[in-house]
Formats: sequence, C-alpha cells, structure tokens
Amino acid sequence: MGFVDYVQAIIDGLLFGTTYSLIGIGFTLVFGVMHKINMSYAAASLAGAYCGLAGPQLLSLPLWSVFPISIVAAGVIGYLIYLACFRFIPLASPLAPLMSTVGMLLLVDEIVVHATAGMPQSYPAIYDGDPIELGAFILRADLIGVFLISLVAMVVLLLLLYRTRLGMATRAVAQQPVAAQLCGMRLQAVNGLTFVMSGLLGGVAGAMIGASVGMLSPLISGTITVKGLIVTVIGGLGSIPGAIVAGLLVGAAENLFQAMRNVTERDIYVMLLLFVFLVLRPNGLFAAGRSRD
Repeated sequence: MGFVDYVQAIIDGLLFGTTYSLIGIGFTLVFGVMHKINMSYAAASLAGAYCGLAGPQLLSLPLWSVFPISIVAAGVIGYLIYLACFRFIPLASPLAPLMSTVGMLLLVDEIVVHATAGMPQSYPAIYDGDPIELGAFILRADLIGVFLISLVAMVVLLLLLYRTRLGMATRAVAQQPVAAQLCGMRLQAVNGLTFVMSGLLGGVAGAMIGASVGMLSPLISGTITVKGLIVTVIGGLGSIPGAIVAGLLVGAAENLFQAMRNVTERDIYVMLLLFVFLVLRPNGLFAAGRSRD
C-alpha cells in the first residue's frame, strides 16, 4: 500500500468516526449530569437499531422507516434503563449503578441474541449513490450520508443544550445539583430527560453504524462499548467537544491501523492509543477545569 491508500483509509475513518463521536457524547452526557457511567449505553443504542428493523420486517413499513423507528426506540430504551438502573438505586454508592448497568448490558445483549437467533441482520444503507472521486481519493456515498446525518445530530444536540430551557436545566444540574433543586428544577425529571436525549443520540449512532457496515450483529455490541469508553476517556470525561474530536481521532486511527496491519490487529493498536493518552494526557484532550465551590 502506498501513501494514497493510507490517506484514503484516514478519510474513510474520519467519516465513520462520527458514529464513535455520537456514542462518546452519549456516555459524556450521562457522566456530565449524574457523574455515573452507563455501561449499557452502546448496547441500548444498537438495540434501538434492531427495533428499527421491525418496521419493514414485521409491519411491512417502507424501508426508510428503519431510521426514525431506531431513534425513537433507542430513546425509549434509554429511559427504561434510567428507571431500572438509576431512579430507584442509591446513587451514593458508586458501585451499585455501575454494576446495574453492566447487568443491563448483558440483559440487552441476551434479548437481542434470542430475538435474532444470534444471526446477523442486514441493514439498509442511508444512501446508495455513486462514490465521489476527488483526484486520487474516493468518498463512499454511504459514509458521506452517515457523516452528514451524524453532524446534524450533533448540531441539534448542541442547540438543545445551549439554546433551550431544557439545556439550561441540564447544565445547571450537571454543575450544581443542589442549587438547581433550590431554584425549582426537578432533579429526577432532568436526569430522566438526559437519558432520553442520550438514547435518541444513540439511536442515530446505532442506525448509522448499521447503515455503514450494512448489517447488525450481536458481536459488535461489546466492541462499540469499548470504543465509546475510549472516546470518552481520550476526549475528557464530561466534555462534549472532546468526545467529538476523540471520535474522529479513534475512527481515523482505527482505519489507518487496519490498512497498515490487518483487521484482526486494529483493536490492539486502538487500545495502545488509549494507553498513550492515559500516560501523556490522563485527563483527556478537553479536560474540565478544576474549580472550588
């Protein structure tokens, strides 16, 4: 392989890396508001994508209905996870919600395996047009569609967080939950809506992963969970811009490692990339500044 091939691999990785950014933002949202890690987030996102397949397969809906159904289903699943793993569990114990979400991760995976008999399911592409040629480089039409839709989802989320009352309440609860309650904000309602927002975002990510790969398999749930956590750590816990940049970085690095070595070794080098950041910049690319109350 030559220089052009490596640059092509980086371009494809950047386009696909937006899905990692969405997963990382979902982890970051929950951590930023509740200071807890939802280990079942990626599995729930992919479960939403699986639910989207029920539209064409069981209800004879048009093929495009896969995508809105996936997003809505992931939002519902996200809220159910909040009720099961956070709403009625003592949050003072850091281990209790963590282990509950690990259990939910296994439960969601088992439900998907039994519902699909463990077989991969084909997933429609977001766009099947001809690739775009830019000199020696080729941009896949489906990856361009994934990139644009993921970008729109990020913009909508940022507008929601910084231009609406819900976003103001979310940021207030994340910064000072006690003061937010004293100002009349309902803590449990804000936490629940945060899970819905992250679930909707995860539904977009799950649908885009299925659309770009062309299929969904129960085996990718663990991989996406690990990649999402890597993106969250590299970007900086609680930083949405960090999650966006780290997702693009991990996507590009993953594809480059695959081109340089092979698909069986790429995850090893992505983990090594994480170790490098943990040694050189343990707080991430956009670490939140420390401040005294």
